[in-house]
Amino acid sequence: MTGGAAVTPRPDHTALFAHRSEEFRPSPVRAVFEIAMRPGIISLAGGNPDMSVLPHDVVAAMAARILAERGTEVLQYGSGAGVERLPGLVVELMRLQGTETAPDTIQITAGSQAGLDLVTKLFCDPGDVVVAEGPTYVGALSVFGSYEVEIAHVDVDEDGLDPEAVAERIDGLRAAGRRVKFVYTVPNFSNPTGVTTTEERRRRLVEVCAERGVLILEDDPYALLGFDRAHRLPSLYSLDPGTVIHLGSFSKIFSPGLRVGWIAAAPAVRARLQIAAEAVTIHPSVLGQELAAEYVGSEHWRPALDRAVERYRSRCAAMMAALEQEMPEGVRWTRPAGGFFTWLDLDPALGHGDLLGRAVEHGVVLVPGGACYADGRASASLRLAYSATSEEDITEGVRRVGEMLRR
Repeated sequence: MTGGAAVTPRPDHTALFAHRSEEFRPSPVRAVFEIAMRPGIISLAGGNPDMSVLPHDVVAAMAARILAERGTEVLQYGSGAGVERLPGLVVELMRLQGTETAPDTIQITAGSQAGLDLVTKLFCDPGDVVVAEGPTYVGALSVFGSYEVEIAHVDVDEDGLDPEAVAERIDGLRAAGRRVKFVYTVPNFSNPTGVTTTEERRRRLVEVCAERGVLILEDDPYALLGFDRAHRLPSLYSLDPGTVIHLGSFSKIFSPGLRVGWIAAAPAVRARLQIAAEAVTIHPSVLGQELAAEYVGSEHWRPALDRAVERYRSRCAAMMAALEQEMPEGVRWTRPAGGFFTWLDLDPALGHGDLLGRAVEHGVVLVPGGACYADGRASASLRLAYSATSEEDITEGVRRVGEMLRR
């Protein structure tokens, strides 16, 4: 070889990956983001909150004041338990759901996704089983898979998770010699279905799991986004704090970019979760926590949240009207009472093949339902999001989905 130095081949270290690395695959939800940026594409995929409702000048002033007055503190290392005043504020937020707890049960996390990871890490060994709603949150599937945990689905219906079906699944798994560590559920305006579990089922689900010594992991980021603000169902945690671990988040009620969430758990569990968290993040962002506490503790937060919920209600209504107008025979959908999503079940003749690819050909992106199951089933279903899309684009996007299905 002449004209330059020889090129040394780069070593391939992929053969050294751990077995769990097989679970670190691109998320089907994240995969649509780049597609959604293409000109002319309408996104009904991402479950993003609407940040335009925030008083940005107020938030900017708060951040500037925090940095000016306490910059050396908030830019320094902090406590793994969270900044001092934030657990008390979380207790007040949970009280809005009728949940009474104490600051020593609250572990602040770098978002509720981190909380999901911490609880799974603390409780699950490889080969353990988690019973989860079917379909379920895509991010939860990634976490469970990364800890080599098996997911056993229990199908949801219009009333949410059926406690008797959960009991049957737990008993069957145990009879087969399997260890069930917890039941994972998103009871309010679920991601991905938009369904809310009824109060009767909540109470029975807690009984079923308490009787069997199985924990419930309640993932509840949408609790304060109900369209009927006067009627809120009790959290599972409020029904039995000894059986339920609760995940909450500031992402949907303030800002996802701050990455601030929390876990509510028995004090002994909370203390161990803190140690597990410190091993990874040392602590959540001190500045992010202080800004969340400052804003959500101010008089500006509730009006902005009310504006957001009203906007989500209007967009959901636009989506329901468009679905009524545009969907062909053989399509059924959920009717959310809050949150960001609706779920479409399709006649298999309509829901065949690469649903995302077919949708992109029609200028719209969405989440194929099969991505929300751990067992790889070919599900003739779709998740549509309305939270961050204008009513005009929702109407046009649903028209394109209907055109795709008819073809």
